[in-house]
Amino acid sequence: MPTTALPSSPALLHRPYGTGATYWGPGDLYRFLVTGEETGGAYFGMEAVVPPGGGPPPHIHRNEDETFYVVEGHADIRLGDQIVSAGAGDFVNVPRGKVHNFHNSGDSTMRMILTFTPAGIEHFFEETLERALDPTASPPDNVDEVAARYAEAAPRYGMEFLVG
Repeated sequence: MPTTALPSSPALLHRPYGTGATYWGPGDLYRFLVTGEETGGAYFGMEAVVPPGGGPPPHIHRNEDETFYVVEGHADIRLGDQIVSAGAGDFVNVPRGKVHNFHNSGDSTMRMILTFTPAGIEHFFEETLERALDPTASPPDNVDEVAARYAEAAPRYGMEFLVG
């Protein structure tokens, strides 16, 4: 069966380590590595730096598949009723429409690369998170504010956050 290729970026992209738009929230630090604008809408990728205990609540993406590649540390990644313990070098694929989340259950900071296919969800993060102009500073205490923005914006991006 033939497949239709999505348009790709017209130029090579090199984003040096530590560069890219960076956002807080809440407690986690997210750095955009490549956006849909740069990939012709094919995918979006970001780095997540997650302190012990961090990670988002369970949620569903209706519009995109998501992958996780753990660079350092340890993450518990939920997919439906299953939880996978992932360490450095592990890769996890989450198909769209499935309840999932990640949680740093370790005692040190965890870093991973997330990709979303197709792109577009980066606009949700731009809208709901706070820009980290100084990523070396302590994260803001903004859990309630970010949660309210998540709940308000999620339906526009085909997302649903689960409570409890």
